[in-house]
Amino acid sequence: MNLDWKRLLNLEETQILGLDIGSSAVRIVQLRKDDAGYVVTAAGIAGIANGTETNREQKEINTVRAISECLQSTGVQTRLAVCGVCGPEVAVRYFKFPLLPLEEVQGAVLLEAAQVCPFNVDDSAVDYQLMADGKDSVSGVLVAATNKLIERKRQLAKEASLDCVLMDVDGLALLNCFSEYEKTEDDQATAILNIGSSYTTLAIKSANALPFIRDIAYAGGTIVKEIAAEKGVSMEAVKKTLLGSENPAGPEMKLGDSLEKACQKLIVDVTETLRYYTAQEKSAIVEKIFVCGFAPVKGFIELLDSRLPARTVLWNPFDKTPCDGDQNCRDILKKNGPAMVVAAGLAMRSI
Repeated sequence: MNLDWKRLLNLEETQILGLDIGSSAVRIVQLRKDDAGYVVTAAGIAGIANGTETNREQKEINTVRAISECLQSTGVQTRLAVCGVCGPEVAVRYFKFPLLPLEEVQGAVLLEAAQVCPFNVDDSAVDYQLMADGKDSVSGVLVAATNKLIERKRQLAKEASLDCVLMDVDGLALLNCFSEYEKTEDDQATAILNIGSSYTTLAIKSANALPFIRDIAYAGGTIVKEIAAEKGVSMEAVKKTLLGSENPAGPEMKLGDSLEKACQKLIVDVTETLRYYTAQEKSAIVEKIFVCGFAPVKGFIELLDSRLPARTVLWNPFDKTPCDGDQNCRDILKKNGPAMVVAAGLAMRSI
């Protein structure tokens, strides 16, 4: 006979939500896991007013307002959130040492982090995960992020009445979500390309199970800015045109080859990163790229598929995820699913 001890002892699983605080929008996903897998119980998205605001204080006020708006729209009750970080103040690196006593591993990891991270490790948080290895070595993955970046995200959540109970890395959240929904061959290397507003995150899942993550400082916001400059129109008009909104700026704007020109640097950066990965990791060549984030832009996936050195497809994991939320939740996942992937990956963490 099987007893449900949690029910008998009146214990409930801790409810958390994945909070993805971007530079132009805030996204929230809450999940419930049952025997069949994950079910979405709430999802919300809210744009950050004047996302290009240069005044730091005003932008933070606008961001907190967007988080609050997102919370209100979803109606979630929990105030425990998992947040993510990305960009030049974050590093994810593989390490391998000669066999060491367990008590010496942390010191060795900190020394390694000081050598490979492009920022001061003394002012950063460093964590690591050991991997199964041979008898003569110790290997694993270290993660580091500056205290300044972590505190900034925590403070934004706090000002919106949320408690950030765990800090993750966007790239690891992507891989976490991918592993849940997509099955790949053991000898294949697959990439997830999440194109945000300020950064593009390339996360690669390989046969050796070690994550490869790189954040590229060329993303959706830059693409929009480049097209707006060439066309002599506002960035808002370009956004509406790219997303297929009706009547974006009076008569329909013809992009011509403007999108391809604006994406050229992104294509080059991603291609070079894939080559670097294959050479450094001595891994299988990436055969498929799953694109999310900025992905729904008209003609964007087709452009990447024709220019990148691997088959490129749009990825919306919510196509395979039941939704137990209201109609608004379903509409958000249908329209903005590819932009909600990081938030979903964060929501899969447990505390």
